[in-house]
Formats: sequence, structure tokens, C-alpha cells
Amino acid sequence: MLQKVSSHLLRCGASTLPIRRSHAYSGNPTGLGALGSRFRVHPSVSQALAEHQPVVALESTIITHGMPFPHNLSTAMEVESLVRAQGAIPATVGVLRGRVHVGLSSEELEYLARSEGSLKISRRDLPYAISKGLSGGTTVSATMIAAHSAGIPVFVTGGIGGVHRGGEHSLDVSADLTELGRTPVAVVSAGVKSILDIGRTLEFLETQGVCVATYGQSNNFPAFFSPQSGFTSPYHVRDPEEAAKLIEGTLSLGLQSGLLIAVPICEEHAAVGQQIDDAIRTAVAEASFKEIRGKDVTPFILRRVNELTKGKSLEANVALIHNNAKVGSQIACELAKLRHDTKRKQPTTYHVMNSPESKSEIVVIGGINVDFIAKGKTENIVFGQTNPGNVCQSFGGVGRNIADILSRLGCRVLFISAIGSDAHSHAVLNYCQHMNTSGIARLADQRTATYCAVITESGELSLGLGDMDIHQQITEQYVSSFEEQLSSASLVCLDGNLPVSTIDYVCGRAKELALSVWYEPTDSVKASKPFQSESWKQLSYSSPNLAELCTMNTTLGLQTPDVFPSSLGDVLSCALALSRPLLEHLHCLIVTLGSDGVLVCGQHDGNGSVHLRPRVEGETRGRLCALHYASLPVTAEIVNVSGAGDSLAGSIMAGVIQGQDTDSCVRMGLQAARLSLASQHPIDPLLCMDSVDPYKTLSQAWPKPRFLWID
Repeated sequence: MLQKVSSHLLRCGASTLPIRRSHAYSGNPTGLGALGSRFRVHPSVSQALAEHQPVVALESTIITHGMPFPHNLSTAMEVESLVRAQGAIPATVGVLRGRVHVGLSSEELEYLARSEGSLKISRRDLPYAISKGLSGGTTVSATMIAAHSAGIPVFVTGGIGGVHRGGEHSLDVSADLTELGRTPVAVVSAGVKSILDIGRTLEFLETQGVCVATYGQSNNFPAFFSPQSGFTSPYHVRDPEEAAKLIEGTLSLGLQSGLLIAVPICEEHAAVGQQIDDAIRTAVAEASFKEIRGKDVTPFILRRVNELTKGKSLEANVALIHNNAKVGSQIACELAKLRHDTKRKQPTTYHVMNSPESKSEIVVIGGINVDFIAKGKTENIVFGQTNPGNVCQSFGGVGRNIADILSRLGCRVLFISAIGSDAHSHAVLNYCQHMNTSGIARLADQRTATYCAVITESGELSLGLGDMDIHQQITEQYVSSFEEQLSSASLVCLDGNLPVSTIDYVCGRAKELALSVWYEPTDSVKASKPFQSESWKQLSYSSPNLAELCTMNTTLGLQTPDVFPSSLGDVLSCALALSRPLLEHLHCLIVTLGSDGVLVCGQHDGNGSVHLRPRVEGETRGRLCALHYASLPVTAEIVNVSGAGDSLAGSIMAGVIQGQDTDSCVRMGLQAARLSLASQHPIDPLLCMDSVDPYKTLSQAWPKPRFLWID
């Protein structure tokens, strides 16, 4: 039922605004700021990716700079129709008002087609276009970036850029070539544009480590309007099946480079190739005479060639784009079929080949969710009728979120979890390619955990449905197979989705191996799990909110307040009183207080702060104290509350492992939570150490935390 509801929500969705419930910042956390979201994925594309259907990415500079209106619009719509006719979903990429869109509506296509001042946006131009809220067409390089971010492996275009004629002197080399060397996407094109130096372009691609193959029966490398350029590709693929196998082989190696499938133009349209080549030589000479440089060269030459050939080049251009779209879509369909067939033959445990050779500093054990969130446009949701709102899909799970942010902050992390053998599992693994997911078990006849929520405009949860039975398959027997990694880790993090027996097992091993264990409670019900036995005494850290802290105390048979206080002073007093008995065994508690900030409780370090670093055996215990950090001010509208609490906890963990002082650790966490609130993903995909560095991210001095003794 949940899967049907999720599919229906996505099909009816008006936009993509991922928001995931976060236990630590639930409700309306007004204490953290936000930045503008950057990516929007069309619901049809999100649905197709989640169901492992073939998707084809398409660029948009052909709309904004390649053809005049209305030919540009009609061609774009024809290409999308051709993709659909082959059984794939088109995802035209463009930048509209400062947001990268993966998949465009018909209205958005027309907006780009009619815009006269649109930018031509490459990798270099993306930051400026986003920061200024501008619109434009994406080149090959920018489209590859967007496609890879969305998890789309196949991208169709007319022809790629390359080394310009005379490039050995001007160093005018397209960013398309370097993008192919660092972004794992298969580009299907009619080779290199014939206005370029094809020989030097192929040499440059070889230097970048890009696999190049001609589509068809020969190795002849095409030159856009001509099926032969006088150069050859290293390889060729005869049909969509061979091309799909080459793509899958390339991507499965984890090389982080793309590949180029060069498709010759159809013979019937290749007849005008010589006439077009003559026109190109004339146009190139004119461009040189007029001193036209950089990104203005290609639009000028294409426009001039169209004039010189009296429209024949435009007809040939449209024909080759149609042919590329047909071939690329067939390849995408074969790739989806190949992955589906491979998935059915795989053993229970699925290992992704991206684990680092070095040992993991941190082992995270917890859940993965595919989240479907419906956010109302009004404060009150009326049940029994249709409510206006936005619907989105994202990838969450507390354990996944924490492993995600730790990976982005440079920590060596092993993530242990379980997913099903269903339509969602491949999409999850594809999204998590930057993480070491070799510890994820892929289980036959099981469903990947799914969460569906309906929330109000301010982020308050109205209704939630969870299909998370698979988390019970993260058993102690499975976790014990990673004994070597556990024993060598500096920190082990557990989330509350795990079975009690698994938590007990890890805590037992922690006692024997002197491991530091961090428990992330997940919610107020699951917070009790370690406290149902003596396991909690082996925990070193935990990061509950006030409700979860109450559950921990209640489970131990301790008295807790019936009603939470409202004033800050009373809130702090309550949190200190609830933390005191747990600190008899725990090294440190990170109590999240929503808009009231964060309370760090532990032992005094002798310098007016809390000793946050892992405890050393035989170390003298200090007097208990706490630091209260005020929440960061809100500087913009909060986009979502999906992963703020997980971002806070994960960043503090990273700071602890990296040897940062307590102030720096907490401030890293606060800044990461701020970025999460503004992102369409639970963990901001652009997050890195520089973006959370407390000495680089705040324009004014950080407020000094309040020091408190715990009696």
C-alpha cells in the first residue's frame, strides 16, 4: 500500500522539494539559517529513477543558442517524443532563475526557447548563474554534472566540444573534454563538431582517460555532419546491447570518468556533408577575421553555416540529433535491462566497488530510507480531501545521513545496513556512490525501507507511514562479519533503527575491545533500546533531543517531568538534571534543544570546556559540566527540516575524529545543520570541510557558549 501511495504522490507532484523528518530538529526549528536550494528534479524523472526505468539526459544549449525560435522549441519537443517512443524518460537539463532543473515541463521548455538573454552555461558558469538567479542552456559539461548528480548514466547531445582549430596556440579547449575525464556519464553524440580540430580532440580525450567508441560496424570516427572524419576511434560497438555492456563495465569500475559513444549521421543526410564542410571553412575564416573568441565562436559558426547552406545544415543538424536521441534511448533501455538482469542474479549481499583501501576510522551501522514527502501549502492539512502542496522523493535514514556527511567531511567511513531487491535499491546505491557502501546487504524478497510523510507548510508532521521492516535484518550475525573493521575503528555509531539484539552485540564487543560507541536515538520510542539492559553503560556518546533524553531516563526507572518547561533557563536546568545520571557511564551527551540551541554535557577539561575527545583508559574523571551553544540566526527562509539533526551529530563526530577542540566541533555541527535546512537533500551535496569551517563561514564573531556546572 505504501509503495502505491508513494507512486501516486510522485505522479501528482508539482515540484521536487526533499524534506526528511529529523528527530533532533522536528517541528519548526527557527534557530538555524538557510541558503537557496540548487537542484530540482522533475517528478517524472524522480519516479523513473526510483523504479529503475531508463532515463536519458538532454542538454539545452541547442534550445538557447543552437537554433532560432521556433525551430529550437519544436526540435526539443520532437527529441523528447523520440526518447519516449523508444521506452525511455527524457530529462532535459536547464538552469531557470538560478536553479538547475533536471527534466523540464513544456512551459519551461518554451521559456528557454523564447529567452533572448539566456546564458550559455558550462561548469565554469554554474556558480555565477545560480548566485545571480539567472537562466540559460546547459552545455555538455554542465549537463553531465546535473545528470550525474541525479543518477542518470546516459546523456544524448548533438556533438561535443573539443580543441578549437589553432588550439595548440590559443589553448582554446572545451570544458566538455575535461568533464568527460572526471564525470562518470556516457555521452552519446555525433562525434566532435566538425568546426573543431578532431585529431587533437581525440588525443586530448586519450590523455583524460576517456573511453571512445564508434557506434556501428567500423571504427571510423564521425565529424558531426559527416560519418567519417579521417580519424578512427579506439573501439566500436555494433548495437545497443554492446554499448550498454561497455557503459556498465565503465561505470562499475568506479573510475569516475565518462565515455563517448560516437554515432555517425544517417547516410541520407550525410550527402550534404561536403557542402557543409566548405561553409564551415568559410565561417571559421570569418570568425578569425572578426576576432570572435571563446564561447561565442560555436554559435557564430553554426549560424553562419546555416546561412551559407541555405538551411541545409539546420536540416542535417536536426536529423543527426533525432538519430542520436533514438540510438541513445535504445542504449539506455538496454542498460536498464542489463542492470535488472544482473540484479536478479546477484547474491544476497551487494558490495559496491568503491571501498577505500585504508581502514575505516568510523563504522556507522543503521538504516537507509527512501523518503516520499508531501508538504502542504497551508498550515492545516484537511484529511479526506485533496490538499495543495509539493511532493518529492529523497534518500534518508539516520545511519545513511550520518555516513553521508562523515564521507563528505573527509572521514574514512564504513556504512553497514540492508536494502531490498526492488526498484529503489539501485537508486539508493547510485546516489550513495561517494560513500563506502560495501557493508550494505542486498536481500532477496525484501523491500527497501520506505517512509511517506504529510507535513504542513511550516514543517510540522501531520501523518507519517513507514515500511521499515528490513531494518530488523541488520542482525548481530551480519554485523559480526565485520569484526575486523569494528575492532580497528576509532568510533562506532549506531542508530535507533537497529534491533535491540544488534545494539547489545556491538555494546558487548565495545566493552571487550575498548571501543567508543555513539548512539543516535532516531526518535523518542527507539531511544530506549540500549537502556533496556546494561548495554547503555558501554556507550561513550549519545545525541538525544529532550524527549529522547526523557525516554532514556524513564527506561532506567528515573523520574522525568510530565511537561517540558518553556523558558530557556528552565529548559537548561531540566536537560542538566536528565543528563546527570547518564553521565555516570557515558562520556558525553549532545542534547539538541531545537531553537534553544545545543547543550554539550560531560567532564570538565580543566580549561573551562567539556572534554569531548574519546576517553583514554585509566584517565581521571573530571567534574561534570556543560556548555550551552545558542542556535545560529535564521538568515533566509527554511526550505526543510530533513537532516539537520543528523548533520549536527555527524559533523561533531567528524570534528572529534579529526582532533578539533569542543567549540570547533559544535560550531561545525551548527553550520552543517544550517546548510541541511536549505538543501533539497537531507545532507547538502555541496557540503565540504570549507563550508563548515567555523573560521570561514561566519561573517562575525561566534557567540561565546555559556558554561554550567552539573551538580
